[in-house]
Amino acid sequence: MPVASWPPANPQQLGATFTKLGWIGFVIQLVLLSLPLVLAMYMFFGFTPDSPARRGIDLSNLLSWGSLLVAVFTAVWFFRYPGLGRRIAEGDTRLSGASVLKTVWIGVWASGIGIVFSMLLLFSESSRILFVMLANPQTGLMISPNIGSNPNQSISALDGISLITLLILLTAELVVLGLSLWLMYRTATPLSGKAAKA
Repeated sequence: MPVASWPPANPQQLGATFTKLGWIGFVIQLVLLSLPLVLAMYMFFGFTPDSPARRGIDLSNLLSWGSLLVAVFTAVWFFRYPGLGRRIAEGDTRLSGASVLKTVWIGVWASGIGIVFSMLLLFSESSRILFVMLANPQTGLMISPNIGSNPNQSISALDGISLITLLILLTAELVVLGLSLWLMYRTATPLSGKAAKA
């Protein structure tokens, strides 16, 4: 892949791309992260400490909230892109092509780590739910609370919250990865006439 020389031939165009995609990525992540944060607050404050859902918190549930931290990091990282775009458009001489690419690479790696983390947790959580379902009599779908049972052998609202959270986080990280790869392409590839219009 040809690498663009620095400073770019059209710094205003590249700066506008960073600004636009930075805001798009930040707003999309903010919207997608608001639901998991609301669900997390509901989980921690909506259930009493002795409820089956709170007793059923295991390592995979806690790790799913760790995945939320990776998504928060990528949202904060995307918030930096509009400022970087302004610096590129103004022709800041302290910027180099390598430093801009390094910034974008950090966003790519963070979103990649978030995707892998969310996928592993999705496999873990859905496998646990499958094993719980297989351990119960196969007489149809009838779910009733059994307060005295082992929480690892029951399915609670917390499991649903965890799965929804992981799916939302995976969606946010896939969006971040796509936008980051587009920024990397626009930074590392010389602008042709067609690319300059895009």
